[in-house]
Amino acid sequence: MIKTKAPSEKADFKKDFKTLFAPPAKAPVLVEVPEFTYIMIDGRGHPGKAPDFAAKIGLLYGLAYTIKFALKKDVRQPFDFAVPPMSGFYCADDPSCYTDESRGDEWKWTLAIPFPDRVTPAVFENGRRALGEKKNPAHLDKAYLKKYHEGLSAQIMHLGPYSEETPTIQRLHAFFLEQGYKFAGPHHEIYVGDPRRTAPAKLKTVLRQPVRKK
Repeated sequence: MIKTKAPSEKADFKKDFKTLFAPPAKAPVLVEVPEFTYIMIDGRGHPGKAPDFAAKIGLLYGLAYTIKFALKKDVRQPFDFAVPPMSGFYCADDPSCYTDESRGDEWKWTLAIPFPDRVTPAVFENGRRALGEKKNPAHLDKAYLKKYHEGLSAQIMHLGPYSEETPTIQRLHAFFLEQGYKFAGPHHEIYVGDPRRTAPAKLKTVLRQPVRKK
């Protein structure tokens, strides 16, 4: 985890955990992912078609910045951090559904943003309350705070549109299966690039898969 820093320092996941947020694009690598605290929200359906997907993204960022500014203005112990990129954790009862667009309603996903240790359950609830009083966005009651530990994982950077991830995912899977590992958790994507400001061909997405020995 990112430990609490002095007021003059700014916690930044992308800098403090560079190997986790900037893997090579040429070939997959194995990494050890520590436990992080996330603000999460769950959903179901194809991300591009699920009616609540975009709204839940907006909710997570609304909470993130509400909490960030509250901690920065804390008169007793001001603390600042860079809001990290959003993650998506994906799973399904039958993983083969991910290769069949017609079965998108079987997709299960959890959107998440990691946070420094200063974001305790009390800080989270204060942030939720403040956002509710200011904007009262949909799904606010469905967000939650959770510690999550992926541990040993294989990952690679995908360059390009989200719709063209399949070959990169196949390379990732072949890499760890050939080395005697198997799946040990949900498929994880970290959206380093911002699709609102970046051309699809230049998007960067960390593709990660927790693994364990067979």
